[in-house]
Amino acid sequence: MTEGLINRIRSIPPLPETFIQIDAICDSPNGTISDLAQVVEKDPMLVANILKIINSPLYGLRSEIKNVAQAVSLLGMKEISSLSVTISVRKLLKVDMEPYGIAPEKFALISNMQGALVKKWVSKIDREKAEILFMPALLQEIGKIILADEIVKNNEVYQFKSGIQTAVNIAQIEQMYVETTSSEITAKIFEHWGFDEFLVEIIRYGDAPQNADDKYKEYAWYLNIAKTILAINAPFSERNITIGLNHAKKAGLNESKLIEAIQTVKESYEGEM
Repeated sequence: MTEGLINRIRSIPPLPETFIQIDAICDSPNGTISDLAQVVEKDPMLVANILKIINSPLYGLRSEIKNVAQAVSLLGMKEISSLSVTISVRKLLKVDMEPYGIAPEKFALISNMQGALVKKWVSKIDREKAEILFMPALLQEIGKIILADEIVKNNEVYQFKSGIQTAVNIAQIEQMYVETTSSEITAKIFEHWGFDEFLVEIIRYGDAPQNADDKYKEYAWYLNIAKTILAINAPFSERNITIGLNHAKKAGLNESKLIEAIQTVKESYEGEM
């Protein structure tokens, strides 16, 4: 990783105090849903974003959720914590995805769909694993924001974008231009913010799960398959779905549940793509 990228990551501000309080409540054996709702309610922007997300296709709820207390009760502390960090991260990082040939809004949408795919798929197999994977699945692509900024600074937008448009493996194009991948950058950002080593490592190996230690490998494969099927240059393309299913087979993961999840998420987000 170049010195410029390392310095850029080091310059990212810390996560806001609201998230630190939320995290402390969720980690405390005495923390309650009521405590969590009170902290969230102190941040009007966070409230607005949580309600926007919970009423989006990510959850596919039949009735509208209108207040934080409802949201916290419905989703639970762990998931509200994941959404809070996701919202905080997106607010902190300036988004210019021109090198990837995608608008910021679509980038956020695809990130949400990756989170939804992992959530729908893994929750049918192991709910505890689904809870662990939800937040990294939503945020595993944020390294692309930093990488895109580096490409702009290096005046390589046109060449990089041309490679991304037809790439089967986006990480290879990233490696070619900046000698690292967005997964590595995202892992470094999470490291910078002091996140748990387990989360850092499963994100780090999201582009090469076969190289991960055994304790991280399965989780890294889940992230890899979500970003493969929902690659930002061709989300839900037949080619990428086929590759993703092949990866699931190779990793010994449940293909039939993955197919069901793909169909559910496609239907949920129909019309938004």
